[in-house]
Amino acid sequence: MKKSEKKSSEARALERVANAAREVQAASIALEVHFSNGASHAPTTLELARFAAAMQELKDARQAFDALMIEREAKGVE
Repeated sequence: MKKSEKKSSEARALERVANAAREVQAASIALEVHFSNGASHAPTTLELARFAAAMQELKDARQAFDALMIEREAKGVE
């Protein structure tokens, strides 16, 4: 694998983490409405599921990125 291809896989992994973080933030903002002062109803199951799925994707993306970095370090690639 060429160096440019490795950078590309790293960039893709980092982009996945960033996208997952944005989705967590969006889902969190949607939930905050239900917990602010004067909120009159609980979040829906769909809103809670969206948040849980977003958190899981962020966790998975971070693990994949970390594994890629560990593999890169083990090979001694800069």
